[in-house]
Amino acid sequence: MEQLSAGQKLDRAFEKLGKKKTLSFELDLDTDVASLKALDAKSDPEPGEEIPEQAAELLSGAKITVTVQSKRPLDESGEKDLVGTALKVSTPDGDLAEYRVIGDFTYVRADMAAMGEMAGSPVPDAGDLPPEAGAMKDVIEGKWVKIDTKEMEKVTGDSRKAEGGPAPAPSLDAKTQKKLVKALREVIAREVKFKTADGANGTEHVKATAPFRTLVTELFGEIRPLVKDLPPGMDLPTDKDLKEAPDAKVTADFTLKNGALSQVDVDLAKLAESAEVKKLGLTLRMREGAKPTVPAGATKLDLNELMNGFFGGSEMGDPESA
Repeated sequence: MEQLSAGQKLDRAFEKLGKKKTLSFELDLDTDVASLKALDAKSDPEPGEEIPEQAAELLSGAKITVTVQSKRPLDESGEKDLVGTALKVSTPDGDLAEYRVIGDFTYVRADMAAMGEMAGSPVPDAGDLPPEAGAMKDVIEGKWVKIDTKEMEKVTGDSRKAEGGPAPAPSLDAKTQKKLVKALREVIAREVKFKTADGANGTEHVKATAPFRTLVTELFGEIRPLVKDLPPGMDLPTDKDLKEAPDAKVTADFTLKNGALSQVDVDLAKLAESAEVKKLGLTLRMREGAKPTVPAGATKLDLNELMNGFFGGSEMGDPESA
């Protein structure tokens, strides 16, 4: 029987993920309100810009779930191969926001009341909106709306041009992606120490430990020769920036089940370099991907009409034509 090193086991676990055509993962921020406030205080915000209590409470229990579906195995896929993507942000009190991109449309819904409380800026009541608000009433009420994806890209692109902002950055080509993965693997092989241990229910743990500053410095050192192949605007941190990064050792705990990656836990509290930040971690759980589905009853939201009329403050014409 072939004996694999901890690093080889981890490589094979990631390769198994890449062979899937549909994959879901859940990102859980493992922290508490006190730690988030201490972390915010350490960043020295301007008076009045401190993180609100409500926002800290929501973030401390937030989970992000992402699903990707492709026509080809994910490690061979490009943007054109994706047939469905979905992202949901949830809290213990319910879903906060969700969007799905399926076919020609992007579907969106959000708990606007909760988001308004988090931002400290309550949203208006849907009944108080003028008739020309149209589908915006559904947005306020947290119902599904759908937006033509090409129209959305055009409107956001035109908005960037009008504001003198940069155009959307192109995605990385497959060749550059492979170069980045190769660079990452080389740095990990040099700088990361691996250790294996048996877990419960037939699982196995691979723990990877490395000093954070050394790891990111080496990683960006490998990436810099590839800058010419990266999309415009992807500026890398300077050597001076990296010297200010914490040099504490960080451990990532990878849980493998039947050789496949099922969970990753990372404790980031040491990176905060503050005794007040007692709980700060990330947990990433892998799930069998379920095909993203079209939500029923979504109202079409016309962005051009919305931007030129409701938000532009001009007349929108006949409401019945909306």
